[in-house]
Amino acid sequence: MAVVNKIGKVMRRNHALANFDQERIVRALRRAADSIRGFDQDYLPGINDRIFAATGSDSAIAEFLSDLIVICLNAEPRRLVSNFPPTIEEIQDTVLHVLRSYGFNITADAYSCFRWGHHWLREGSITEEQFVRNGYPSKYLNLLLTWNKQHNCDTIAHLNEVVQSGEIGQLIEDALAYYEASLDEAADKVMARIDAGDDIKMIWISGPSSSGKTTTTVKLTKRLEERGLRFLMLNLDDYFWPLTEHPTDWINDRNYETPAALDIQLLNEHLRALLDGEAIDKPVYDFKEGRRSNAKRIERESGQILLLDCLHGFYPPITEHIDPTVMFRLYIEAMNPLYEGDGTANRLTRFEDIRLLRRMLRDIKHRDHPPLSTILHWHYVRMGELFSIIPLKGLADHIVNGGMPFDLPALKPFFSGSETHWPLSRDLVQYTSLLDAHIRHARVEKLLQSVSSLGRSAVEGFDLIPGDAMIREFIGGSTVKIPHNE
Repeated sequence: MAVVNKIGKVMRRNHALANFDQERIVRALRRAADSIRGFDQDYLPGINDRIFAATGSDSAIAEFLSDLIVICLNAEPRRLVSNFPPTIEEIQDTVLHVLRSYGFNITADAYSCFRWGHHWLREGSITEEQFVRNGYPSKYLNLLLTWNKQHNCDTIAHLNEVVQSGEIGQLIEDALAYYEASLDEAADKVMARIDAGDDIKMIWISGPSSSGKTTTTVKLTKRLEERGLRFLMLNLDDYFWPLTEHPTDWINDRNYETPAALDIQLLNEHLRALLDGEAIDKPVYDFKEGRRSNAKRIERESGQILLLDCLHGFYPPITEHIDPTVMFRLYIEAMNPLYEGDGTANRLTRFEDIRLLRRMLRDIKHRDHPPLSTILHWHYVRMGELFSIIPLKGLADHIVNGGMPFDLPALKPFFSGSETHWPLSRDLVQYTSLLDAHIRHARVEKLLQSVSSLGRSAVEGFDLIPGDAMIREFIGGSTVKIPHNE
């Protein structure tokens, strides 16, 4: 049954008016769903199962959701006035609101990544060839999946067999060798650029939270230093705005995951000054006081390369007016394609869920944040990376995969047993309005229950996982020396 729609026009980005066409919303929803292999990937008993029961096909679900979007748009009285039609951005915001309100988070993520990727394409920040659509081009994912199939770790069932048979040691060795080879390739690309005449003055290591940027930065730096390059590391956390500029939400949480959390204008000015050989007064941020407490005079010596490890390193305003030929961009993300169960359901585990577990351990150790806070905060993490990290990965000169097929067995000991760090379901009861946290908690808990564990002693020892393995950045015991900035 069609819904009543009183909206006749929509305002385009150039402020021209066009006829409102609900079918465009339907098509956008279908594209997002098709890119993740259908709405079934978001099927959640007790949350959206009645929508599936009442509609059946993906086309019917898209039409039903579009009706809900129209209802939400009509709920704003001013939009019914011809002079105040909804804008394209308001419609897109409403699409995401409806998708996430009914638990279609995977579809929403694909839609959001495509939306912002298209934004950067319109802005001229990326080219059509660099546009990654939903963030995970099948060509690249298929390469990773082929590697996993060859090593019998493409499904949870197969991975469990590897763990239980005692063959996990060889898998760990092969996976780490694959990662190290990718870093060798990155170093070769940097040197090839330099040998070809590019005056590389800046290297960015960027990627989503807990992808392994810190270890990767140190390992790549060591390779390049051995080839004669010299570096000046810059801690971009010092460019955070003071706490007074970060208002809290209703659970007293702050969004540090957006590039707007940084003083982009000052950072850009300082980067350009350093590249021009000028000295700067770099701020020093006091995280205990939540403000810049001091400044440090630094300058880049002749021949030194600025080394920057930053979530939003590809965010265009940061490097505005900087010649791209002086930059090398490395992107890292934890991408390990792994099918749930025996693979028959054709549902992949979520890359961000592994990063969530990694970040929980890091937050406990380095930030004194309880695991519940990490999962309640995660919607900010996803919002930031779907805006200015993942959609810009096409800018990378090289991509490193920080996802390891042994991640889950190595992480599970910290999220099971009597000393588990995993939040209990009852801990979420008072946060009923945070559906994202409830969905993610249930999904990751089910995932943890399905995977075989390496055991705490095996993980904490070094017989299986060497001290310089990237996962040590999160589980502890890393022998990689993290240098002080500057």
